Amino acid sequence: MPVRVVTFGCRLNTHESEVIRQAAGGSDAIVVNTCAVTGEAVRQARQAIRKLRREHADAEIVVTGCAAQAEPHLFAGMPEVTRVIGNTEKLDPQIWAAPAAGRVQTSDIMAARETALRPIDGIEGRARATVQVQNGCDHRCTFCIIPFGRGNSRSVPMDDVVAQVRRIAGNGYREIVLTGVDLTSYGQGLPGEPKLGALVKRILKAVPELPRLRLSSIDSVEADDDLLDALATEPRLMPHLHLSLQAGDDLILKRMKRRHLRADAIDFCARVRALRPDVVFGADIIAGFPTETEEMFSRSLDLVEECGLTHLHVFPFSPRPGTPAARMPEVPRAIVKERAKRLREKGDSALRRYLDGEIGEKRRVLAEQDRIGRTEQFVPVRLAAMHRPGSLVEVTIADHDGRMLKAA
Repeated sequence: MPVRVVTFGCRLNTHESEVIRQAAGGSDAIVVNTCAVTGEAVRQARQAIRKLRREHADAEIVVTGCAAQAEPHLFAGMPEVTRVIGNTEKLDPQIWAAPAAGRVQTSDIMAARETALRPIDGIEGRARATVQVQNGCDHRCTFCIIPFGRGNSRSVPMDDVVAQVRRIAGNGYREIVLTGVDLTSYGQGLPGEPKLGALVKRILKAVPELPRLRLSSIDSVEADDDLLDALATEPRLMPHLHLSLQAGDDLILKRMKRRHLRADAIDFCARVRALRPDVVFGADIIAGFPTETEEMFSRSLDLVEECGLTHLHVFPFSPRPGTPAARMPEVPRAIVKERAKRLREKGDSALRRYLDGEIGEKRRVLAEQDRIGRTEQFVPVRLAAMHRPGSLVEVTIADHDGRMLKAA
């Protein structure tokens, strides 16, 4: 049977899992493409590996991804695992074609300079496709292990990105998501160092047949003027931005080694909303970062309303060995969980208010599986009838259930 890939984590992993399917060719292995962003993500990957071994006693189980790159011997020590492959190696067809040169095959990720894009035709089983335009990160947030799984920032040449988008759009995809580890650092190291905004404008001009272009998570402090201009003037650039905010208190942001202040986040959201009134914001926020007091946490709660956030990704702080934050005085676990719960409740209330305002509106929806679709603002919609996944349909919003809109 063809290679099976089990994917954890971000859209970048989703894109790379498609590359693995092509690179591994006729291999009958089961590949687990891991995430390292939290300790819970690593735990879930290990749990999945044990389950796969119970269900497939004789299969070759190969573990790769960020957790495997950062902690290869953690996975090599599992009796269920046949082979551990690094984040650079996993995209190389030769690794899959040649006999295993040892149980662990990882290289120094910090030495990675690879920017070549491995072309794909789409994403298996998905209505929208992702295109990798950037990898790695030059920043060192104190809570983050990802640079040790991805290496330093490097970007894909603009012509290669445009060619990949054109290829996928030519295969019938109506929506493409640009993705990377630190997407708004796009262009560093390329000739002329073009910014993300220039790439977005180039794609929209060069591929007029693509109806919808979307961005994955961005760092608002790095958003360039061309990107904001594209949001204001290009209706095919979707009005949904997911922001890496992480906290609402300036001292916590400093201890996180973030590059923005609370006021910067609020000002950015106000500026974008003035340019594109229908925009919707999502955000990552960590609850219970070391040294966080109740007063500091309250500023993160308040940020939901002050930035007008609609889609919240809440992370209870999870110490990652090897990061500076893991050595800082921890907030008691019960308090971390309680703060995460309150933050999620705040996010749920904000989402419900937004959904209330959608009733009666007409929306263009990208149909997915099982009568589910997404609006331009990335809000899920339950459709009244089946539509071919990947098709765009016009609907009127009749109701919602607190999480999802319902089409008439």
